Amino acid sequence: MTLFARVRQGRMNDLVPPVLLLSLLVSLGGALFFLFTPAEDVHALGRTPGSSSGGIGTPGSAGSLSASIAATLDSGSRTTSDVETTLVRGILELARSRPDAALAEIDRVLAGNPNFRLAHLVRGDLLMARSRPLTDFGNAAREGGGASDGPADRLERVDELRAEARARLTRLAAEPPPDRLPRHILQLDPRQRFAIVVDSAKSTLYVFEQVDGQLRYLKDFYISVGRNGVDKMREGDKRTPLGVYHVRANLPRQKLPDFYGSGALPINYPNELDRIEGRTGHGIWLHGVPSDTFARPPQSSDGCVVLANPDFAALLPLMQIGLTPVVIAPRIEWVDASAIQATRASLSQAVEAWRRDWEGRDMQAYLRHYSAAFTSTGQARTLAAWSEQKGKVNASKTWVRIGLRNTSMFLDPNRDNLAVVQFDQEYSSNNLNQQMRKRQYWRLEGGVWRIVFEGNA
Repeated sequence: MTLFARVRQGRMNDLVPPVLLLSLLVSLGGALFFLFTPAEDVHALGRTPGSSSGGIGTPGSAGSLSASIAATLDSGSRTTSDVETTLVRGILELARSRPDAALAEIDRVLAGNPNFRLAHLVRGDLLMARSRPLTDFGNAAREGGGASDGPADRLERVDELRAEARARLTRLAAEPPPDRLPRHILQLDPRQRFAIVVDSAKSTLYVFEQVDGQLRYLKDFYISVGRNGVDKMREGDKRTPLGVYHVRANLPRQKLPDFYGSGALPINYPNELDRIEGRTGHGIWLHGVPSDTFARPPQSSDGCVVLANPDFAALLPLMQIGLTPVVIAPRIEWVDASAIQATRASLSQAVEAWRRDWEGRDMQAYLRHYSAAFTSTGQARTLAAWSEQKGKVNASKTWVRIGLRNTSMFLDPNRDNLAVVQFDQEYSSNNLNQQMRKRQYWRLEGGVWRIVFEGNA
């Protein structure tokens, strides 16, 4: 007799754990996970796309996925929220046929976080499964609800919690590949101790630490992004922007409405490139959640990146205002260090050649580093105007010295072959001494890096 036939007959005594686990993995989207997850992520779970053994929706597939998540949590190489870890361990106890242990884990979550709605949902299903078969994830919530709750409202809330459960399970199932790093971070400014990389597809914010010039994974958190997804284009589109930004302020909770929870960290959207592309909007923050909420569904904000309040509190001490980079990507591309080194070397050579040609006052060589599509702020907004202005300045010089320090380099996660370079520029000449922080956007054109934007950072 098949598993589901025994469920229909109500023989639940030995099947409560597998059934609820299957409900969580299949009804809430286990099948979708394998359909829509890239091959490399599925491979990380020990599966291959289209594999027939342990098919989707079978005890074998549930066991394979739960084993992958358990291995990730037990490896010690992944540092995430203790609350999330406890919740997921509770779900994993179901796979081990230990419903009492599962309930204990869920109760432990709720004891410290009574506003964690997803934990309440799992607990309700656990208790209901003791008395009758489960037909879907969130049975208890679908059939319960307050007197003022209509069926449509309950269904919507359950669907949101289902999306959160799916996001939490799938993000923990695929561990960051060992010995690989996000390709978007080429080089950090020596003063930048930490870097944030948001993987929108995995509802995950990663924190990396710079140690002796090397990037190391530190921790990660579940996050929510815009209710209409990512790639913000205009004011009010409820999308989260994609690109390279930095934390520009710290707004404490005492100065904010309860909606923002533990506080907020505004980022510099729109940046110069966003403005050039005609992207509009403002007020994109990393922030917490209201006090009556533990977390929000994966796509639920007006465009901000939203964390649970305990996670935001853990993130806040790591932030350096004006320095910490925030890379928001549709999906992180993990590469080995040699690939990053090769790209960094190529870009560094281009930047050094630009510096050297400027210092040598060779205008023809200097201007070759600029794209025909170049633009800037101020009066010299086109390449022609820039060339004219620089030519006049250069004519008054008998010597020039250019020094660059505190350089950072990033690849834009949403624009092919585009890099963001920032540095402190020390300019001296026979009639002017000047220091400034500069930002350049370089694009790879026909195998050659060229500047498409230059201005003050």
